[in-house]
Amino acid sequence: MARNGFVHLHVHSEFSMLDGAARIEDAVAAVVSDGQQALGLTDHGVLYGAVDFYRAATAAGIKPILGVEGYLTTGSRFDRPTGRDNVRHHITLLAETQTGYSNLVKLVSRAFLEGYYYKPRMDHELLAEYAEGIIATSGCLSGHVPTLLAPDAPREDGYGGGRRDLEKAVEAAGLYQDIFGRDRFFIELHDLGLESQQRILPDLVEISQRVGAPLLATNDAHYTRQDEAAAHDVLLCIQTGSTMGDPDRSLRFEGEEFYLKTPREMRDRFPEDTYPDACDNTLLIAERVNVDLDFDQLLLPHFPVPDGHTAMSYLRELVTEGARRRYEGKTGGEVGQRIEHEMRIIEDMGFPDYFLIVWDLVRYARSRRIRVGPGRGSAAGSIVAYSLGITDLDPIGYGLIFERFLNPGRREMPDIDMDFDERFRGDIIRYAADKYGSDHVAQIVTFSTIKGKQAIRDSARVQGFPYAMGDRLAKLMPDPVLGREASLDICFNPPAHDADGITKEWYANAAGLREDYRDKEDARLVLDTARGLEGLRRQDSIHAAAVVIAPRPLTDLVPVQRKGEDAEVVTQYEMHAIEKLGLLKMDILGLRTLSTIDRTLDLIERSTGARPDIDRVPLDDADTYEMLCRGDTIGVFQLEGTAMRSLIRSLRPDRFQDMIALVALYRPGPMSNDWHNAYANRKNRRSKVDYPHPATEGVLRETYGLMIYQEQVMQIARDIAGYSMADADALRKAMGKKIPAIMEQERDKFVAGVVAGGNTPAFGGELFDSIEGFAGYGFNKSHSAAYGLLAYQTAYLKVHFPAEYMAALLTSSHREKDRNRLYLSECRVMGLEVSAPSVNASESDFTVRDGRIVFGLSGVRNVGSAVVEKIIEARHAGGAFADFQDFANRVEATALNKRVVASLIRAGAFEDLGHTRRGLNEVAELMIERTLARRRHEEAGQFSLFGGEAEVPEFDEVAIPEDEWNKFVLLAHEKEMLGLYVSDHPLNGLGRALAQHTNATVSGLAALADGERVRVGGIVSGITRRYTSSGEQMAYFNIEDLDSSVEVVVFAKTLASADEILEEDAIMVVEGRLSNRDEVKVRAFRITRPKLVPDSDLRLRLEPRRALTDQAAFMASLRELKQVVSNHPGPAPVYIDLTAGESRKVFQLDEKVELSSSLYAEVRGIFGEAALA
Repeated sequence: MARNGFVHLHVHSEFSMLDGAARIEDAVAAVVSDGQQALGLTDHGVLYGAVDFYRAATAAGIKPILGVEGYLTTGSRFDRPTGRDNVRHHITLLAETQTGYSNLVKLVSRAFLEGYYYKPRMDHELLAEYAEGIIATSGCLSGHVPTLLAPDAPREDGYGGGRRDLEKAVEAAGLYQDIFGRDRFFIELHDLGLESQQRILPDLVEISQRVGAPLLATNDAHYTRQDEAAAHDVLLCIQTGSTMGDPDRSLRFEGEEFYLKTPREMRDRFPEDTYPDACDNTLLIAERVNVDLDFDQLLLPHFPVPDGHTAMSYLRELVTEGARRRYEGKTGGEVGQRIEHEMRIIEDMGFPDYFLIVWDLVRYARSRRIRVGPGRGSAAGSIVAYSLGITDLDPIGYGLIFERFLNPGRREMPDIDMDFDERFRGDIIRYAADKYGSDHVAQIVTFSTIKGKQAIRDSARVQGFPYAMGDRLAKLMPDPVLGREASLDICFNPPAHDADGITKEWYANAAGLREDYRDKEDARLVLDTARGLEGLRRQDSIHAAAVVIAPRPLTDLVPVQRKGEDAEVVTQYEMHAIEKLGLLKMDILGLRTLSTIDRTLDLIERSTGARPDIDRVPLDDADTYEMLCRGDTIGVFQLEGTAMRSLIRSLRPDRFQDMIALVALYRPGPMSNDWHNAYANRKNRRSKVDYPHPATEGVLRETYGLMIYQEQVMQIARDIAGYSMADADALRKAMGKKIPAIMEQERDKFVAGVVAGGNTPAFGGELFDSIEGFAGYGFNKSHSAAYGLLAYQTAYLKVHFPAEYMAALLTSSHREKDRNRLYLSECRVMGLEVSAPSVNASESDFTVRDGRIVFGLSGVRNVGSAVVEKIIEARHAGGAFADFQDFANRVEATALNKRVVASLIRAGAFEDLGHTRRGLNEVAELMIERTLARRRHEEAGQFSLFGGEAEVPEFDEVAIPEDEWNKFVLLAHEKEMLGLYVSDHPLNGLGRALAQHTNATVSGLAALADGERVRVGGIVSGITRRYTSSGEQMAYFNIEDLDSSVEVVVFAKTLASADEILEEDAIMVVEGRLSNRDEVKVRAFRITRPKLVPDSDLRLRLEPRRALTDQAAFMASLRELKQVVSNHPGPAPVYIDLTAGESRKVFQLDEKVELSSSLYAEVRGIFGEAALA
């Protein structure tokens, strides 16, 4: 390397999270443009970015130097000191050789596994054990040597190094020379304009001369370009929760020098005559480093097979047996050919062990009655997986393609994703750890990034702008679409002509953001900084599904971490890096829907004595499709969103292929091209079926001429262009990526294949163009089929076992109060009674008793699982409790905690014992105190010294008052304990009165236009007050009607006029501006507390047009209404009001009703919300 060059060896990327701001791609590009031939990466304590960095650097033609800035304790890594004894130093470590890289992996891993205490700490013992092949430096101002020279320098741990002690610094340098070797320990020099650095430079040079350790110039780079210093400063403020203007900030970098300087800048800063060889030594180290990461290896663990078998022979035996079961002995013909075709590819690619490992995990789950999903991802296209029981869909029957899953032309590990009942995901991972070794198995890290809206809000807050400004700018960003979020780059950069429809729409919808940027200086400052932050890694976490299983201890192969003794062991490389290194990555996902299905089957078995085989239910059940066509899919897997329900009503599914299509169509790509509506219209003959080319009709007939599946692209390429399925899969991938050079090659190949089949080049080119427009948006049919099956199964259960299914659903989501509120409302619409918790009727979870759903005791606030267990034990042992005194006498004392009992009372858990909630609340504490005192005396008597009976105190019987709280107080307590209203709702009977003050329902807000002026009414909850940066008070609260809730934002002026009347659980009306560009909110400008007169009757307002245009449907609705009315007898009359303009007719039914939440919900289910207005 040229001796006038330089190599940066101390660099922090974004993987030094909320501290480093250098993006790896930017850093590599910057040094390449400067003519530098190598680059180091030394993130704080971790190797998170090593693989990404290695690949980016080698692709750019420069040498990657892998390293870490480790945390070092001069004591023992096993110690947990406090205060000034908790001193951590930094040390820079670089992998010089392959052994050095392996040792570096072990060092950072054991620093976490054994030394983690706030930070992952190494000690001298660990350094000595793994010193081979590693180059070390004295580090930054927080290094051991520099802290002995700079007593007042600010340190990462908050302490200086004490008084300057040159001799101890020399001694420390000698220690590291002894550990690493004289030629592998360097004295590191920094000069970023800081006085504390410059002051110790002469001492560091002297130490270098005295011990013979070479000098090394670095720049402690934390960002790539000098103009990124401001964004980096914002990042530090995000980390510490401070603002840039805060004089007491705990962390700041002085100056703007922490960037990747040019070789000339570094050599000017460290001239040769003052710092001999300090810059040249960076080149020397780069030349010495020789580390290669192998991306061509496969590191599969070996599955232990029975004696006399190889992995392949055992796999063949299992597949043969499984196929006989699946196909009832008919394994010849297409089935046999398909099995042989797949087995040959599996053997040639070396994957028999992989399939056996997956089979074993699924087999174990099934043996433990842990529910397994029918499949996930492309693996459902494999007949081998189907025969092994890994998947539950016949790939031949559904036209699923193996090469979409495993392509012999791609040397990649298979990827079988597995769904398990979420309650037992940990059991599956533990089984794998027990089988292959706990040090061979780990979960995999993932990283969250700073999203555009969060970047804007963070940028505004940190720079001292009012919260409202950042919030307003963030709201100018376009809404997410099906999980995809617009980036600031998309908002500011015009989309390419071939960009998808969503991207173009996002750019158009960001016009207001661009206007603010153009016209307002403050907005420009916030947005420029936000663009520098967007996409940076913010924090690490554990991936929801990914698990790695290695053939050797993981620390021989990849770095791992564990943040605390009881935490999970997790790889430091994310899943794509794990796969690139050839390790076995599996997705073991805990799916709540499987828990719901299993709980439903348990409840059915408990109620009926029989357990339905949900995997064998008919896929043409008329009742199930009828419910789907109505859009009654709240609680149905994948189908419960508002937009999806609208699509289902339009599409009207009546066959399982429609279920598969629904899952594929409800995706950003297809929806941006309006395929979902096209499919619905073509299916129901509202529009003509067109084919992109006549030759595609055979493949696309099933989907009405739309190429919604990736497999259809592959089939067309095979049938018309003569592709093998492996080549067809390569074509599919190329079309998805839309890389022009690759597409041109594929076009030539495709046309040649069409010509070889006897067609013209013009035909070939025309057909290629036709499928190219579709291919980028098609979805994986195998995944759609598997998840379509789950959607169908949950719909089937909801139709045929409604109480059991909804009870299971409420249990599965009991920690999500908003979702449970939705499901509870759906229960009422379905005519299902939901009872408050009961010490006599409730189990831990939601259950079904005599057709009604009973709230579970574990859902009561302050009531833990141990208390629930004690209550149920006592009930099972002695039968139902007769009254509260009987309960107090029989339940263990640990369950009679004052707070627990009060919570149960307020939740209504003793109501069916004949006690009022208020009355019992007044005397329960006294009753328990006396009961426990009596027990203590009885126990003392049993252990009396002389064996005589102790005198048990006599207490007068406590009378329980019969007074009850009024409805609103009672329900407020119920909601406090359960998180939602169960026995009733404060708004029941007030519907018409409240409607006079409003123009929208909460549940209807999502369908209204952003910015629309609305008036909504409901119950207020969750009031939170805060101060803006200007010192004004603002507030947030939720307003909830019978079906939904929405957040209300109240700024200072409005709050000042409403503060006296705004209180929890009050019925309020909010007038404001609707904001639904992000999540739905109302920005209030008027809040009132209406005077409401309760309804005295049930009055339905119906449109006469409906009766005239569809008389049969109208009469059916009236018959349904009469049935509902007969189920709710009471004193209130029922009126039907048919009003059109000046004409009005009112009819009264003969029957009268009890006004209740379930009645209103059932009526809304028949006629809609507007009928009750």
